[in-house]
Amino acid sequence: MNRPDSLPSAFPPSRIPIFIPSKGRHDCGTTWHALDRMGVTRYRVIVEPQEYDLYTKHLPRSKLLKLDMDFKRKYDTCDGIPYDENPRVGSGAARSFGWDTARREGAPWHWIVDDNIQEFYVYNNNKKYHARYDTFAAIERFAGKYENVVMAGMQYEGFTAQIAKQPPIIINTRIFSCNLIRTDAPFKWRGRYNEDVILSLDMLEAGWCTILFRTYLCDKMATQKMKGGNTDELYRQGTEAKSRLLKSVYPGKVELVMRYGRHHHRVDFSRYTQRLIRRPEYRDPSRATPRG
Repeated sequence: MNRPDSLPSAFPPSRIPIFIPSKGRHDCGTTWHALDRMGVTRYRVIVEPQEYDLYTKHLPRSKLLKLDMDFKRKYDTCDGIPYDENPRVGSGAARSFGWDTARREGAPWHWIVDDNIQEFYVYNNNKKYHARYDTFAAIERFAGKYENVVMAGMQYEGFTAQIAKQPPIIINTRIFSCNLIRTDAPFKWRGRYNEDVILSLDMLEAGWCTILFRTYLCDKMATQKMKGGNTDELYRQGTEAKSRLLKSVYPGKVELVMRYGRHHHRVDFSRYTQRLIRRPEYRDPSRATPRG
């Protein structure tokens, strides 16, 4: 696999905030190190109050946000189990806190990024290059040209085959782990598990569009391979419960399957065929709008 440093970016730095929910990974989180290598510095790590001092040993205080624990107590887990009975609500509450912070700060868009991403890549001419510039800004500029896009993100590096040409983007599908969200979107994170799939389906069912980039990739560590986070919080007993919860929220859209040697889910996103709509200032009457 050819992975030299990528070419310099033509995009100026972005001010769109990046929030990284993290728990139990003060000494092993990888995302902020990957962002540092890219020269992306506008990130903040969301941590629970009892772990704040641990994180200050590895990150400056300016890079840390203390989670308001009311977001955990009031979070909609979609399974009807009260917080007092099961306070392990997953990362959705911290993601909601990031969204709320972006709203209070007046950010038109914001990123929610998992804390176990090892590297970011640029995929071009069937080759993967280490990203050494702000690929986040490139996605922001593309997504911002469409009035009906509410979420975009990066494909997993491991899901991009180097054997044939692939389209640079997928329209109307799920966004995992590295989510650019329009802050004024009328949705919210919900679900003890699979909250990224639930949010994607909520948006698509309401007729909005999502964009998954294959030109910009994230190398996320596989589920249950790193201590802390949802590995300790939720997945000690495996992944069957997370798939069953997703099916209970969207019973007609989700199929339970075995994939990668564990319980998983399958969703047919091809049913969502809404088209991208360019903002007036970007419209070109001579070109057709791409189909999802």
